[in-house]
Amino acid sequence: MSPRPLALCLALALAAGAAPSFAADAPAVAQAQSDKAARLNTLYDEYWEENLKLNPLQATQQGDTRYNDQLPDILSAQYRAQSLEFTQRWLKTVKAVGTDGLSGQDLLSYEIFVRDAEQDIDGERFPDWQQPINQFRNLANFAVQFGSGAGAQPFKTVKDYDNWLARAKKLPTLFDTAAANMRQGIKEGVVQPRVLMTKVLVQLDNVIKEKPEDTLFWGPIQRMPESFSADEKARLTSAYRELIAKDLMPSYRKLRAFVADEYLPKTRSTVGLDALPNGKAWYAYNVARSTTTDMTPEQIHKLGLAEVDRIHGEMRKVIEKVGFKGSLQDFFKFMQNEPRFSFESEEALLKYYRGLEAKINEKVPQLFSLIPKSKFEIRPVEAFRAQSASGGQYQRPSEDGSRPGVFYVNTYDLPTRKTWDAEDLYLHEAIPGHHFQLALQQELTNLPKFRRFGSETAFSEGWGLYAESLGTDLGVYTDPYNYFGYLQNELWRAIRLVVDTGLHSKGWTREQVIKYMLDNSAESETQSIAEAERYMAIPAQALAYKIGELKIQEVRKRAEKALGKRFDIREFHAEVLKDGSIPLSVLDAKIDRWIAAKKK
Repeated sequence: MSPRPLALCLALALAAGAAPSFAADAPAVAQAQSDKAARLNTLYDEYWEENLKLNPLQATQQGDTRYNDQLPDILSAQYRAQSLEFTQRWLKTVKAVGTDGLSGQDLLSYEIFVRDAEQDIDGERFPDWQQPINQFRNLANFAVQFGSGAGAQPFKTVKDYDNWLARAKKLPTLFDTAAANMRQGIKEGVVQPRVLMTKVLVQLDNVIKEKPEDTLFWGPIQRMPESFSADEKARLTSAYRELIAKDLMPSYRKLRAFVADEYLPKTRSTVGLDALPNGKAWYAYNVARSTTTDMTPEQIHKLGLAEVDRIHGEMRKVIEKVGFKGSLQDFFKFMQNEPRFSFESEEALLKYYRGLEAKINEKVPQLFSLIPKSKFEIRPVEAFRAQSASGGQYQRPSEDGSRPGVFYVNTYDLPTRKTWDAEDLYLHEAIPGHHFQLALQQELTNLPKFRRFGSETAFSEGWGLYAESLGTDLGVYTDPYNYFGYLQNELWRAIRLVVDTGLHSKGWTREQVIKYMLDNSAESETQSIAEAERYMAIPAQALAYKIGELKIQEVRKRAEKALGKRFDIREFHAEVLKDGSIPLSVLDAKIDRWIAAKKK
């Protein structure tokens, strides 16, 4: 019996005026613990319901349709104050219940809830709201994804169509608030790097069209269900034409004019977060949030350099195996320029990835006992955002199963999309990477919803990178060039540790980062530029991948050593995944408990 239940049991007995009788009071203690856990789970449900009402876009992403017509002014001072009060109030409410007597999932949920809420409140020190737009996180692009019919916003019923009409009419207010916040940022010296905002102009130009029918927002009208009546089709067609012509396109043009004429001249030539007011503390906060560790930027930078050296050594073994004559840098150029590694067409690329799905699925049962029920699809990245998007992205399925998990493959600049890059990218973004982890997490109905639908980046992205390391066991990487592709992507995540910390804590320039990438990896200049600018836009996020992967590998090695022949890889993977996305410190402790239990 742990100290807390023992102390509580003793207190209950003394309060009853009797001599301590642990056997007699054990049921009472257990009931008290059960009541507390039930109370917390009720609070978590109430919290999540209020959270979805406050964040209707999150509800839509989750597949909850109740608020699909709503779009609060999420960038306004009033909304930010409301959100802060919400977090503070719920933190106080949950902490008032306390941890005494909690164990297992109940204790885990409490600790994660409190930790995340306290971290959110601490982050209010930093004015993210003053720079709400960049080329990677752009609410104007986000709106297109919703309104084009390619994203989470459903367009299946007449009500769905009317919901988007109501929601989209609120976009001009949101754009105006974004501009007002950016003006405040100009006054306080909190502005985006100039190079990022020039990309935003290109993105806006790709959306702005003269005719409503030529815009991406016309997609739902083009794909209107046949079941709609003639009158409804006519009404909706007219309403969407008016929405696009009188509300959306004018607001996009107004935002573009603001960025081009007012904001861009005030942007900065520097690229690191540490160049902004209180930037060093801001970056340190982002590092802690992203990695769920207490590692410093300097420690991460040194770790990255060491990992780059180690992976280079593994790459040289592959070079020797294939009989290539030349340096590592020569081999990088060969991998980029050799025609046999290119796809002939977008169709050929998509066919290749869909072939990987069938091949890998055959071997999955050998490594996994937990497999998601959600459906899965492979789609190309939409053209309007492809230029700035990464090579692949995953969108989790909706809770109700109406929308599958989607692996988006980028086919932009096709010559830079290599065959040797496909197997590891699929393993990371799709199966058994993000699709397994995120879809399974949503299906863990025994967990509070804030855990089912939340995410710890270091865990989720660490799992994705760890999934790449399983390729040999899953029947891929049989071609040494494809195995080199895996090493290249592992190297890429190690390089991120070096260049992200270099950008935001060591004064590295954009050009310095791009040169380091090109000198030390086989990535193309196109990809290197996109990645460098991504790190500029979302400081520290890229650190999560390698830090998370190293932790999962560390606890696996610990379990293999401790358990020997009793180690079962299927059981290990189930143990890692069964609690959803958790901080790395929590993962470390729970694997230790699992090892101890297996030893008994």
